[in-house]
Amino acid sequence: MAVADDLDRATDSPRDLIAEQTRKYLASNGAEGHESNGIYTLVLATTGRKSGIPRRTCLIYGTAGEDFVVIASDGGSDRDPAWFKNIQVDPSVGVQVGDRRFTARARVASPDEREALWAQMTSMLSLYDEYSQKTDREFPIVVITPQD
Repeated sequence: MAVADDLDRATDSPRDLIAEQTRKYLASNGAEGHESNGIYTLVLATTGRKSGIPRRTCLIYGTAGEDFVVIASDGGSDRDPAWFKNIQVDPSVGVQVGDRRFTARARVASPDEREALWAQMTSMLSLYDEYSQKTDREFPIVVITPQD
């Protein structure tokens, strides 16, 4: 079960660029990496589904009320990203948004929510449409609800 405190002890993404961004984000308490050209990112900590070890990554996000919205695109890969597979097993996550840290629950958006959330996220970042054309996989949209 990942919680906010796991952000500091979690293993970074195996992708060097994302790992570096995550470390800068956390070291600066969100001052570096939270916003760039109108695009916002958060740091997500999950529990590894096989290892049980906390894992962390940076993700672009949008909002829906008090919730945060992320897309499991993995750059248009044919496979779901590891962080998404982890939340399917354990939906408890640790999150940092700017300088705010909290424990949250992650869930896949319902079919009723999906269309509006997809439109919102692609209006923020048109790359999601390009990524979706690389694969037959429908990208899961994940809603993250703060618990504290």
